[in-house]
Amino acid sequence: MLIAQMTDIHIGFDPDAKPEELNRIRFRATLQRVLSSPNKPDLLVLSGDLTDHGDAESFSKIADLLRVVPCPILPLVGNHDTREELKRAFPDTPEDNGFLHYVVERDGLRIICLDSFEPGRHGGAFCKARRDWLKARLAEGNGMPCLIFMHHPPVVSGIDWMDPAADEDWIANFADAIAGHEQSIRSIHCGHLHRRLHTSFHGIPLGVTPSVAPLVALDLRPIDETRADNRALITTEPPSYALHWWDGENVLTHYESCDDWEVLAHYGEHLKPMIREMFAERSLDS
Repeated sequence: MLIAQMTDIHIGFDPDAKPEELNRIRFRATLQRVLSSPNKPDLLVLSGDLTDHGDAESFSKIADLLRVVPCPILPLVGNHDTREELKRAFPDTPEDNGFLHYVVERDGLRIICLDSFEPGRHGGAFCKARRDWLKARLAEGNGMPCLIFMHHPPVVSGIDWMDPAADEDWIANFADAIAGHEQSIRSIHCGHLHRRLHTSFHGIPLGVTPSVAPLVALDLRPIDETRADNRALITTEPPSYALHWWDGENVLTHYESCDDWEVLAHYGEHLKPMIREMFAERSLDS
């Protein structure tokens, strides 16, 4: 099973741009790449910040563009979104006690989509109610392999102005919820950071998928909120997406940037000997 993940699209950042705002152009290009790729996704996860202001018009625009997607879409709410407008644009999104979190089971894998949103807050949130909900969902899985998607990474990346404090309560609540289920959680995948990141959280692999909207600059120096040092904050690096491949036992993640490039080699007759040689090596090793 292939699960595509797109995150931090931020439609509506510059809605009056002519002929079309940059974020919508980037989203259209990324969506086109996902749908035209030889790797057809079985699910599409949108892991938060679909819009920049959480307004109805921006959600309507993104929903219209997504009508061509042939597979089920799993939306998550990000800190730039609103639950109300996300539900209006994607009415099939499950809701539980006001939170947009839910579980989808497919091909022997439980996909757990979390709600880390708190109105008025840029960083993550994971209250005791959400902690208890996740605990219950993991317990009822009885060790079945699962994959967790959430908007906010519960880790410190080193990009100072985007990071939480390591000891924030919401991170402790999330850690408490997953305690004892490390073997069943194959990996955790997030957005929010606008950069690719590979790390682990309590021994579980954790990845951050780069944004569709412009990326955050890679600068690991501490930042001083009282002194503007003219450092780069946002760049025009190409939009990206992730493709998570569930093979029935493990989850493997590929990332691809969406930009113009040339194909330097096609699999023609002249390359059949090379491919045969590679397959022959497998036979010898086994």
